[in-house]
Amino acid sequence: MNLPAGADLGAGWPWMLALLALLPAFALSAAMALRGSVGARLVAAQLASSVAVLALVTMSFAFDQSSLLDLPLTLVLLSLPGTLVMALFLERWL
Repeated sequence: MNLPAGADLGAGWPWMLALLALLPAFALSAAMALRGSVGARLVAAQLASSVAVLALVTMSFAFDQSSLLDLPLTLVLLSLPGTLVMALFLERWL
């Protein structure tokens, strides 16, 4: 394999380890979003969304692709208003 001079194959590994460290937090919050009271599920879904943003940003740095930052930024902008709309729906109709 011909690599350019100064290429580092292990540059993304610390980011991948950070991504693996975020997976249990995401799995726990996603599991809590599936069970429990309505309010607890809403809070867990918001937490899962926040952890997903962190995971996507970490993946962007791990793969050294700045174009992958568009998705987590969009998710951040839509997550809070979506949660507020869902809370309003739950308050009015449930």
